[in-house]
Amino acid sequence: MRRRAVLALAAAAAAAPSLAPAQAAPPTYFVLMHSPGPLWDHAKGFRDQPGLDQHLGYMSGYADKGRIVMGGPFLDNTGGMMIFDVVSLEDARAIAEADPTVKSGLLTVTVKPWLAALMRK
Repeated sequence: MRRRAVLALAAAAAAAPSLAPAQAAPPTYFVLMHSPGPLWDHAKGFRDQPGLDQHLGYMSGYADKGRIVMGGPFLDNTGGMMIFDVVSLEDARAIAEADPTVKSGLLTVTVKPWLAALMRK
């Protein structure tokens, strides 16, 4: 009887659909959305804004540390965005608010948590 029970369990296990390994939760990032601030010269393109080099230098430091997933300007001269991989919303806000161009008023910034639910394979 015991042998039949073991064989029955083995047969049931073989017939059961295989369980897929648990998938990791999608990553959470923080998006910094930059918009023209009060000092933005709307007669000039984003590359010609005075002080923009400070923004690029500041953000390059975080890119070098591996904290920026991707980022760049919108091509319609309305600002840009950066996707940060940092621990918390507070960390992302601190980075955003310390940007010299945000401090000077060249840019404004909004910070939002973002779930990367879909990605290219």
